[in-house]
Amino acid sequence: MERLRSKIAIGVVGPHDLVEQIVHIGASLPSAASFRLVGAPHAGEHETHDRLSKIIGGIDVVLFTGPLQHDLARQSGDLPVPATHVQVSSGGLYAALLRGVLRYGIDPARVSVDSVAPDDVAEAYEEIGVSMSGVHVSEYLRPESVRAFVGFHERLHKSGATTAALTTVRSVATRLVEDGVTALRIMPTMHTLRQAIDTAALLGTGSRLEESQIAIVLVELAASARPSHSGPGNYWQQELKLSLHRALLTDARLMGATVTPREENTYVVTTTVGALKQATEGFRVAPFMDRVRADVGVAVDVGLGLGHTARDAEANALTALERARGSDAAAAYLVGDDGTSLSLPLRQRRKVEAEPEVESKAVKVRDRLLSHLGDDPEAMVVDAEIVAEILGVAQRSARRVLQNLVEEGLAWALPPAKSPHAGRPRQPYRLVNG
Repeated sequence: MERLRSKIAIGVVGPHDLVEQIVHIGASLPSAASFRLVGAPHAGEHETHDRLSKIIGGIDVVLFTGPLQHDLARQSGDLPVPATHVQVSSGGLYAALLRGVLRYGIDPARVSVDSVAPDDVAEAYEEIGVSMSGVHVSEYLRPESVRAFVGFHERLHKSGATTAALTTVRSVATRLVEDGVTALRIMPTMHTLRQAIDTAALLGTGSRLEESQIAIVLVELAASARPSHSGPGNYWQQELKLSLHRALLTDARLMGATVTPREENTYVVTTTVGALKQATEGFRVAPFMDRVRADVGVAVDVGLGLGHTARDAEANALTALERARGSDAAAAYLVGDDGTSLSLPLRQRRKVEAEPEVESKAVKVRDRLLSHLGDDPEAMVVDAEIVAEILGVAQRSARRVLQNLVEEGLAWALPPAKSPHAGRPRQPYRLVNG
């Protein structure tokens, strides 16, 4: 729910001069009341990811000042918000050529140009009526191609083939000037920048609308974990439902969601697409399943549904839950508002490493108890008296065994049972199988 802001937040990442220009232009746009610009200027391209990471949690969309910054950010990992960049076009080339002629007296027919597509350069020169026979072009293809730009410009300049180098990359221009080459930055025009800001605002608005859609998650106790008979007098069943509810609330609170019982063995979690997307790491892992296994020791089936209305989302969640029932609790299923289906695997929680000998012994004790109790879930609830009888030890030793199983994640404690007699109340434990 962190993204519920009144204005669309647009992060602007790139060289300081371009970021400052974009922020200045954005403030004067008629649509400025609907968005706010968050500047993240860098001193060099290598800082792109670092600058973006500092603002990513507070923006809806990111606008990069050029394709280089955009590609560098994507190389560092998936972008968690929509992204766009300022386009490189022939419009900026005109301005750079004119500055070069007026300030430095360059010959526009003898220059080297990087980043601009050859067809765009040819079109620009055709419009100004200058031959391209002495114009050399090195197109931007990917971040690695930028490494060759300096050498490309310097070789041509030193051989006398060119009078100036035109580049879109600030670091390239700086290096060329240091080496004595006349270098001109190809800067985007104000019209291009306005278009880029408007595009970013539209992307952010679309993302905000999408993230505010309703998301319904149905969490159902797996058939293998249900008691053989149900009813209000089934103590284990009531404790299981309370424990399951508590486990769901732990994760639901983190995404601002509500949890309500639906049927005897099912709970409904209501949230938004944006919050659910964060909780599932971009719809890559299943929600709730690992939490319930760790805290309660039972398997659940999980179906996720997205939709523009609660009715649509719930219908999709029911479809997803039906598919999840056939997965043997190995994955959750998601059905989107367009009917697409996605399988979300279990998140692998990092386990605390234990000494192999201790873990092996605890597992053997748990397995020995289970072999006496059978597969009935109700039979898997034990106390010190039952453990003492099965293992042939004193109840004091049995309590230590149970405590050790809890510490190893092989059992979990239920609330103490009420007793009409005086003395220590019976402390039940549920063994975790698997």
